[in-house]
Amino acid sequence: MATASPIVEGLLQPESYPHKPAEIKLVQTQMSFIFLAGEYVYKVKKPVNLGYLDYTTLSKRRLFCRREVELNRRLCPDVYLEVVAITRDREGVHIGGKGRAVEYAVRMLKLPQERMMDVLLADNRVTPEMVTRVAQKLVGFHREAKTNSRIAAFGGLDTIRQNTEENFSQTQKYIGVSLSPEQYERIKKYTGDFIRCNGGLFARRVKEGRIRDCHGDLHSAHICFTDGICIYDCIEFNDRFRYADVASEVAFLAMDLDRYQRADLSRRLVNAYVELSRDEELRELLGFYKCYRAYVRGKVESFKLDDPYISDGEKAKALSAAQSYFALAEGYIM
Repeated sequence: MATASPIVEGLLQPESYPHKPAEIKLVQTQMSFIFLAGEYVYKVKKPVNLGYLDYTTLSKRRLFCRREVELNRRLCPDVYLEVVAITRDREGVHIGGKGRAVEYAVRMLKLPQERMMDVLLADNRVTPEMVTRVAQKLVGFHREAKTNSRIAAFGGLDTIRQNTEENFSQTQKYIGVSLSPEQYERIKKYTGDFIRCNGGLFARRVKEGRIRDCHGDLHSAHICFTDGICIYDCIEFNDRFRYADVASEVAFLAMDLDRYQRADLSRRLVNAYVELSRDEELRELLGFYKCYRAYVRGKVESFKLDDPYISDGEKAKALSAAQSYFALAEGYIM
């Protein structure tokens, strides 16, 4: 990150921005540096290769910035504004300056943090009616979402196995750290058994057109109740994680509601979605995909333990979160 550090330091200075924000806050994820700069947010991708994503070249980061804007406008059209070039000269780093681009950022409108679903859940301010509205938005989105023979193939057994086996191979190093050997083996056995016993169900989902170009990362932190409902930060870096059964997408958010100990809202979401979409078969896959999604979240939190740019305090939080997700995944095993 030697080449990126001066850029990050530069973007912490108000004079680097056209609108000269009074305050700038940096938030990090495993994949991005996010600068909260007044009324705008600037998201810069880290030059990392995590296996399932590759941001190691400037041209790739520009490409995925553009993809991020394009894909997220489907569910949050007014927030994702543009891709901006970042330049650097003797005077420092500039957003949209003259000269050769040394980095790129996605420019977004800043959403009200107090209206994020995870914040509202923590304060017990999410109502059944709000969850029903989310279900309505998802049904409409999934109905219009792109599908074709190539996308549908991602719902087949080969991809289902690839996704789950990748989870287990990538979490082996965290056995004894964020999940126990017993949890690992029990979840792995359940997953394999379910796939082996339900080949016909997965094939039927493909045939019925239930595999769509979805959001891919649908949990409560990515939903904002603002003017309407904004569902943002979809997966742009790997089509395989976005091309999925709509049941997997619904299960992701239902799992997250379970994590907040709101099983009532989780049931409301599923019931409303099934009623509106008439996809009763979704229920047969709900436990499997809840387990899968909880395991994915545990894996992602575990990855943070190896991130050199995350503080020890944040790593402690990530470890606790990973452990809770893996425990939740185990809890879905029938």
